[in-house]
Amino acid sequence: MDDSIETALAITPASPASARTIDITTTGAKSGRPRRIEIWFYRVDDEIYLTTQPAARDWYANLLANPEFTFHLKNGIRADLQARAEPVPDPADRRRIFASIIDDLNQPLHRGYLSQPVEPLEQWMQGSPLLRVRFDD
Repeated sequence: MDDSIETALAITPASPASARTIDITTTGAKSGRPRRIEIWFYRVDDEIYLTTQPAARDWYANLLANPEFTFHLKNGIRADLQARAEPVPDPADRRRIFASIIDDLNQPLHRGYLSQPVEPLEQWMQGSPLLRVRFDD
């Protein structure tokens, strides 16, 4: 992977919202049509994840049905990365990953983007989608 792409993916809790804002293009679970949305990505233990605050999400249903998607970097560098989404079913893994993401979201620099503190960990465990991103070589 190109160094500039690696740098763009190397976000930390100190990274601004713009650094973590991407688009993804999924394939509709029912329609089979391309669907593009804006979303934040997260980095935990050198792995990339997609999630949101607790709620049902069409993009999640799309990726469960069709795990191949395009991860569009658009801030600082523009790149369209082919990727595959993998569910994270293990409760211990989900708890560890969500705890890190919640800590990240509760950083003071995110106050203008969402209400803090974000929902408690147990709400994320019950109602948030969580997918690990694997990039094609």
